[in-house]
Amino acid sequence: MNAVVGLVADSSVIAKRNLLKLVRMPEMIVFVILSPIMFVLLFAYVFGGSIQIEGTSYREFLVPGIFAQTVLFGSTFTGMGIADDMQKGIINRFRSLPMSRAAVLAGRTVSDVAYNALTLVIMALAGLAVGWRIRSNPIDALIGFVVLIVFAYAFSWVMALFGLLVPSVEVFNNASFMVIFPMTFIANTFVQESTLPGPLKVIAEWNPVSTVTQASRHWFGNIPDGTPAPDAWSLQHPTTYTMIWVVVLVGVFAPLATARYRRSVKK
Repeated sequence: MNAVVGLVADSSVIAKRNLLKLVRMPEMIVFVILSPIMFVLLFAYVFGGSIQIEGTSYREFLVPGIFAQTVLFGSTFTGMGIADDMQKGIINRFRSLPMSRAAVLAGRTVSDVAYNALTLVIMALAGLAVGWRIRSNPIDALIGFVVLIVFAYAFSWVMALFGLLVPSVEVFNNASFMVIFPMTFIANTFVQESTLPGPLKVIAEWNPVSTVTQASRHWFGNIPDGTPAPDAWSLQHPTTYTMIWVVVLVGVFAPLATARYRRSVKK
């Protein structure tokens, strides 16, 4: 029990340190504010008039997809921050302190939950400005946001392992982009999965980015009545399938990242 209490206390200190770092770097605040607004406005006005979605406006179809894409890219803050700390030797300072080894990673991932929550608030306001609406009740809408944040938290453990494996922040940025970019585009984030060619359609149907997008559309009420049910089980039960991925990602990558961190601090 003392070990658990110590882990929670140490993780909260690390999380506070990361949040203070975000607040004290104005350029990061600008990125947090402007980037999601840019995504919403560009996609809504560039593609809004050229893509037709039966039964609803493209903007209502689009915004939950941009939510999913942005929180996924937001999870890279975990790996980028860890890679930066490794490169600058901050981890060596942590190693000399009487603190839990797992606290550095746990605190990092928890602080990025706050970052993603702030990003979602800003994006929701931008989405409302361009015509997106929440058609469900407040409880369902809250569940939709929670699903997005929980999935981003789980994926941040993948990014934490990447951040520990790469030698620099620059390498991490390039590697993470090559992973996340195809995940967000071979999905139903910006177009319906039924419009994709054979193999890509199957990948999109079982892509967790598609299911977290579908789940958020469901909870926000952005799936119009009368829409045919998807063929794949994953999209028929998007919240369940997304939570399965959350359990798998945390269950696999949290121990791997922690073990890798332990080996790194022993060098």
